Amino acid sequence: MSSSDPKPGPKPGPWPPAPESSPMPPSTWAKRTGFRPKFSGETTASHSGQLSLPASARATPSETHPDLEAGQPPLRPPPVSAGEQDKAKNDKPQPQPPSAAAPVKRRRDSDGGRSNGPDGGGANGSVRRQNRIEETVEVLPQSMADDDLVARNLHMKYGLRDTPGLVPIGFYGLQHYLSMLGSLILVPLVIVPAMGGSHEDIANVVSTVLFVCGITTLLHTSFGSRLPLIQGPSFVFLAPALAIINSPEFQGLNGNNNFKHIMRELQGAIIIGSAFQAVLGYSGLMSLILRLINPVVVAPTIAAVGLSFYSYGFPLVGKCLEIGVVQILLVVIFALYLRKISILSHRIFLIYAVPLSLAITWAAAFLLTEAGAYTYKGCDPNVPVSNVVSNHCRKYMTRMKYCRVDTSHALRSAPWFRFPYPLQWGVPIFTWKMSLVMCVVSIIASVDSVGSYHASSLLVASMPPTPGVVSRAIGLEGVTSLLAGLWGTGTGSTTLTENVHTIAVTKMGSRRVVELGACVLVILSLVGKVGGFIASIPQVMVASLLCFMWAMFTALGLSNLRYSEAGSSRNIIIVGLSLFFSLSVPAYFQQYGVSPNSNLSVPSYYQPYIVASHGPFNSQYKGVRLRFCLFQNVNLRRVLVNLCKSFVQVNYVMNTLLSMNMVIAFIMAVVLDNTVPGSRQERGVYVWSDSETVTREPALAKDYELPFRVGRFFRWVKWVGI
Repeated sequence: MSSSDPKPGPKPGPWPPAPESSPMPPSTWAKRTGFRPKFSGETTASHSGQLSLPASARATPSETHPDLEAGQPPLRPPPVSAGEQDKAKNDKPQPQPPSAAAPVKRRRDSDGGRSNGPDGGGANGSVRRQNRIEETVEVLPQSMADDDLVARNLHMKYGLRDTPGLVPIGFYGLQHYLSMLGSLILVPLVIVPAMGGSHEDIANVVSTVLFVCGITTLLHTSFGSRLPLIQGPSFVFLAPALAIINSPEFQGLNGNNNFKHIMRELQGAIIIGSAFQAVLGYSGLMSLILRLINPVVVAPTIAAVGLSFYSYGFPLVGKCLEIGVVQILLVVIFALYLRKISILSHRIFLIYAVPLSLAITWAAAFLLTEAGAYTYKGCDPNVPVSNVVSNHCRKYMTRMKYCRVDTSHALRSAPWFRFPYPLQWGVPIFTWKMSLVMCVVSIIASVDSVGSYHASSLLVASMPPTPGVVSRAIGLEGVTSLLAGLWGTGTGSTTLTENVHTIAVTKMGSRRVVELGACVLVILSLVGKVGGFIASIPQVMVASLLCFMWAMFTALGLSNLRYSEAGSSRNIIIVGLSLFFSLSVPAYFQQYGVSPNSNLSVPSYYQPYIVASHGPFNSQYKGVRLRFCLFQNVNLRRVLVNLCKSFVQVNYVMNTLLSMNMVIAFIMAVVLDNTVPGSRQERGVYVWSDSETVTREPALAKDYELPFRVGRFFRWVKWVGI
């Protein structure tokens, strides 16, 4: 159809002009409130903040439309005909290139700055802005199309290899790590009290975690994936750590002996599991496993990690509702309702939601404590509950313990200088049953990291990494987890899932920023008062922040479905089955053999992790032991009995693993996704760069090649390099 036709309209073809009116008018309530959906089929692709195409190149709803919420990659328009080029020139006062690779309009950045574009100026641009209000949304990457990469790069303040000045690096580094404060410090605040550690032990472990996080982040940005990803104690390791802490053999220990003994057991298990992960990466096996790991597998697996801690979250918040609920409300208000408020061109409330809410709630709790709101006559909060004789004081001991902010003496007793050193808790204890549990958990941690590599690379890099780079990064994560085991952090070290959200919000993708922040972490870890200050955070506030962090973790896991067709019945059923059975099967193991009136010795929020003592796997070796007595050779009989005992320890491994939500979700998802037929587009198979792309794209080699020409010595190792 040419421009001279009297009544232009949509002509047959895959890319006809878009109609002037919306094919799906908004509902009545939407008209009244001015609501405009960002990721629905009612809007064009330009509404998502991803890509803006000329009117002649937009698709009608009758055609295959890229649904960004479902995660479909934006389709590339075909070349525009000459008649449509003339029509576009007549309709617009400013000419535009007619090809599909039209300049991508740059949206308003998160800091409020505006960049020029095809619709950025002129009378026609102002009319367009009146007709369609465009807002900034933190859009996670959808695909790896060339135009989409250009649009993402325009939204980033600094790219992967950019080196800002010293002042911007320092500011953005502080911002980056403060936005992830909860992920860095909350895990040790949970596991150390569970091990019976004192406030001084919590302070020492927090300092060790900060030190190891700084060292491992520097190693990862230099010799791992080279992406700006912070390494730390991931929530993936929290459930197995709590399961090991609540093992039956540790119930008889008490006090500091309990803490050090369990920490050494955890160190041994983490060292073996991290060594397995390192072999998995550097041997090239991870390149083969990548074929089984797709968004439909990653999404329910990571979501199950966050959902598994529901029994710990609000039950502990309920110990002091007036403090815990206020903390949750504040972090929700800052992260959602005030997220678009900018101060000095930065979204302060969105980026610093966790530290701001913590500071305000902590100050309010301090004022209530000083005002005597939690002071009761004749009652001392520092006296153990078992030593309290008065019934009046027993009634208020829980309230004083969890609501007061002066019950911890960690800040007062912490030294000004303390250097974390390896084996500070003693020589690790190696038991194969706990080590086997950690080996399985290291696979789950690798799956989590693979999803973070892909999402973050689409945000900050020119192209996704090659399978060799992914294997190299997983291998290095095994090495860094081994360091965490030697130093005694209580958990392994892996890529924090919250990195992707932080990069999308702060628009900061420079690895130099993350490296400078890692150096600051190492320096802060040497100041003992910093660990003491963090250890002084009341436990109710920790639980309140964890409710928000675990919810974020669940949502970030499910966000991986944007790379697949989320509306596909195949994917819906797979994800639904994986999430349901990840909650139902562990509940069966956790409730097996526990009577409703049983009085367990652990708090209610730790009961899901004591399944090893009463799970359905309960093989006995006594009868077999009697039959072994028929052997005349004493040494042979002893070897057979010990071997049988070792096999019986499988009970512990099976009960523990099958009581973990993430393990069940991973097994269900990986089996169903790789056996149920489905196209690559429907499954959303991760697309990694190949060797041909490296040869064709020099920027890819610059993004992921090792520094100091180290890669030249490992060119023969094709499966762990570019």
